[in-house]
Amino acid sequence: MEINFQNIKVIGFDADDTLWVNETYFREAEAMFCELLSAYETANKIDQELFKNEIDNLPLYGYGIKAFVLSMVETALELSNNSISNEAIQKILDIGKEMLDKPVELLDGVETVLKTLSQKYRLILATKGDLLDQERKLEKSGLTKYFHHIEVLSDKKEANYAKLLNHLDIEPKAFLMIGNSLKSDILPLVNLEAHAIHVPFHTTWAHEEVKASETNGKQYITVSSLLDVLPLFKE
Repeated sequence: MEINFQNIKVIGFDADDTLWVNETYFREAEAMFCELLSAYETANKIDQELFKNEIDNLPLYGYGIKAFVLSMVETALELSNNSISNEAIQKILDIGKEMLDKPVELLDGVETVLKTLSQKYRLILATKGDLLDQERKLEKSGLTKYFHHIEVLSDKKEANYAKLLNHLDIEPKAFLMIGNSLKSDILPLVNLEAHAIHVPFHTTWAHEEVKASETNGKQYITVSSLLDVLPLFKE
């Protein structure tokens, strides 16, 4: 697909696994959780039950580390038939605290891309997750200065984006979204007749995966790294 970049006025960026590492830390935490519960079930079964609880709890807890920790505690209680020790529960809480205290590891070329594009376009950050945690990561990242607006969304569906674009008085055809998730960052914008560039990350949460049939006929660009975005904007 070709994008008429002359019409683009505002560029949106996802945060987690687009600007900085995120999903890798969740996979590491899951491995520690499976080891902690290894006396009760196989790692595969633990993963399945944890994922089920995460999805069931999304309407209540939303996204982010705190929601993940609550789902781990619930899963531990269920798989142990409520016999899990207080010490094990404390270890689960510690896993969550360690995740919250992780350094913000920027992906290759992030600051170069933001600095370059911010000179010509209005940039916004559109991410989902826990508000406090996302604010913390953004502050640690040192990237706040590049964004005209920052929005932490409860979800990233068409309705959420439509509300955001309307609030900021942005025409969909003048908006370009850049992110790693086809489900959250690309397809909803394409369906709104905005533009999108997909920058895949090597690890994707199962909830964010889409079937090939869902992308059929959808017009967006895929690049291998964020730095590959810059040549697309050259006139």
